[in-house]
Amino acid sequence: MKAAIIGGGGRVGCCAAYALQWGGIISEIILYDIAESLVQGEALDLLHGSSLLNDQRIYSGDITAAAKSDLIIITAGLRRKPDESRLDLINRNTSLFLSIINDLKAEGLREDVILVVVSNPVDILTYLAIQHTGLPPSQVIGLGTLLDTSRFCSLIADTIKAAPTQINALILGEHGDSMVPIWSSATSNGFSLKNHPDLSSSTKVKIFERTRQSGAEVIRLKGGAGWAVGTAIAVLVHAIILDQRRMLPVSSLQTGTYGLSDVCLSVPTIVGYKGIVKHLEMELWSREEQELKNSANLLKKTLSQLQL
Repeated sequence: MKAAIIGGGGRVGCCAAYALQWGGIISEIILYDIAESLVQGEALDLLHGSSLLNDQRIYSGDITAAAKSDLIIITAGLRRKPDESRLDLINRNTSLFLSIINDLKAEGLREDVILVVVSNPVDILTYLAIQHTGLPPSQVIGLGTLLDTSRFCSLIADTIKAAPTQINALILGEHGDSMVPIWSSATSNGFSLKNHPDLSSSTKVKIFERTRQSGAEVIRLKGGAGWAVGTAIAVLVHAIILDQRRMLPVSSLQTGTYGLSDVCLSVPTIVGYKGIVKHLEMELWSREEQELKNSANLLKKTLSQLQL
């Protein structure tokens, strides 16, 4: 299995490559970036550790090599400013993203390639990737709210002093301001969190608000996210390569789940070797379902305002 990371010289691309290197299930990792010397240095640094981990090939390559990969991860993009919403990025990032897509198409994308979109605003760009590549929608997956969900679970665990891996909760909808916390099905080690003594209504609001603002918080503190998003990318890639059929909150084209259509956003999604296997319509509180529909409407409104 050969994977290419476009934007491999950036913080997110490097962290994704590092997480995939430790995962050890990809035989070849290509890093591509317009900052040639930077990406060469990152690839060399990763290569230097390969003898201690596994026998992967890790190197910097060109767009031609990237286009021939089994799986392509696009992390390239302009960085979000501290007080800027992800949707505000759209006018600055759309042309860059589409130029990458056009370059990949010119080099001849494989018909069975899986395209993973990480660049923001991820839901908008995932939709555009489907439109402009001509790939089946099942083969185009946005990272969506997978990172938000991880942040959400980690903050819940920290609040109630539980093991993070035993928290099962979801963020759905847009990877951005209209994301939706799903408290209705949240559990800790299988026990419902609906009436947990350490999770009052006000505490739940604080946890979610910190989740929603986590990206801006990390940008303010260290300049940008890296390790957690790299881990989230690796989790998604492993679900694909190992055909785990794992349920993940990733962004993909909706065709009827919760009454949503012609928009990309995150709903409970089974992910396997061929990409999106199916969407699940788990029961939600009526308020949660309405907020999910509001999130979809906001994304559709943004799509209608694009100047391509």
